[in-house]
Amino acid sequence: MAQQKPSIPKGTRDFSPAEMMRRQYIFDTIRGVFRTYGFAPLETPSMENLSTLLGKYGDEGDKLLFKILNSGDYAAGLSGDEVRQASKICEKGLRYDLTVPFARYVVQHQGELTFPFKRYQIQPVWRADRPQKGRYREFYQCDVDVIGTRSLLCEVELIEIVERVFKALGIRVALKMNNRKILFGIAEAIGHADKMMDITIAIDKLEKIGLDNVKAELMERGLDREAVDKLQPILELSGDNAQKLNQLKEVLAVSETGMKGIEEMETVFGYVGRLGIDLTVELDLSLARGLNYYTGAIFEVKALDFAIGSICGGGRYDDLTGIFGMPNMSGVGISFGADRIYDVMTGLSLFPEEVNSSTRVLFVNLGAEEEAAVLPLLRQLRGREIAAEIYPEAGKMKKQMEYANRRGIPYVVIVGSQELEAGAATVKDMRTGEQRQVSLDKLATEICNS
Repeated sequence: MAQQKPSIPKGTRDFSPAEMMRRQYIFDTIRGVFRTYGFAPLETPSMENLSTLLGKYGDEGDKLLFKILNSGDYAAGLSGDEVRQASKICEKGLRYDLTVPFARYVVQHQGELTFPFKRYQIQPVWRADRPQKGRYREFYQCDVDVIGTRSLLCEVELIEIVERVFKALGIRVALKMNNRKILFGIAEAIGHADKMMDITIAIDKLEKIGLDNVKAELMERGLDREAVDKLQPILELSGDNAQKLNQLKEVLAVSETGMKGIEEMETVFGYVGRLGIDLTVELDLSLARGLNYYTGAIFEVKALDFAIGSICGGGRYDDLTGIFGMPNMSGVGISFGADRIYDVMTGLSLFPEEVNSSTRVLFVNLGAEEEAAVLPLLRQLRGREIAAEIYPEAGKMKKQMEYANRRGIPYVVIVGSQELEAGAATVKDMRTGEQRQVSLDKLATEICNS
């Protein structure tokens, strides 16, 4: 067999043990917060039927779906024209997000669930996007959703979860919010309720392409100059959240739906203020989030100290399950982008030092007699949940110390002939170079307290 250069598909990555330890720290932190709020874990398959995925993310989202070729010789009897029609040879696709599979799961298992149903899900998703900094074709999402209630307390709870997660990770963030009812109201107010999705898709690009380009795109999508001119001052409203909402009331007085959105935002912001949530929560009328299924509040989180796209986002969806035959089942959720969070924490050096090592203690191996004496000590440490190992072969001390350094192991324990005579071990802190003698019967306690 001819040799080939090892490679992986563009937009995907291998993760080294050091990277995985840092990623696991993120997952464990987020998972811990989710559980504090009573959410239960769930997993769904990596692939879904294409019929489940298509049409749920808009035209642009549909183009980014990874389609899976039917297995075996399914295409053997098809003509060239038929092969070119993906729907005839692809009936499955890799999941684009975790929310649509969640809705499918809820409908499929509704008889087994207690509503409101609260779940979290930490799994990879795939998008056939152009790979670039902070944007990958395979990436992890950490989703938390509650379905089966329209209560705005759920939105408030999600804001609290955002506060707790990023405080635990040490990332300063701002949470931007809007409401799709307000966006519909704006579309009504400028006389283009029929262009709601076109307006949403265009203004969602405001931060990336600027106001002039958004205006040009809106006119390309069929809005007249007068409507675009009416939209501009709405997008440029200033002041705090209450002031923006008060100004909006005048503009959206003609839209019952828009006024309902304002009322919902006032309720949420009111709770945020009363709870003293330590997080910047800002009404951003340019926030649209392009996914078709959002119907109410929408969220997006930005890191304040690192240039990257949103690291968290989500919103309210009132009838996503209706697509699968279970109408009027409202839900709301938010998704933490683990990969972008990782990039932020790496760029700002926010990972704790202890995260960088899988082993806390290495016992030096100095020969058969010393090895026999060390094994019971090793067992004691592991019995105390201390990650420990022994160098597998007797060898030079220098080589074993270099091994500990390369692995980032903070403590090396030496039990040689002199230590055995004294009934003690030499414990070296590899970070400071400090050494101390510790009685063998107190070694586990000393390490625990270090």
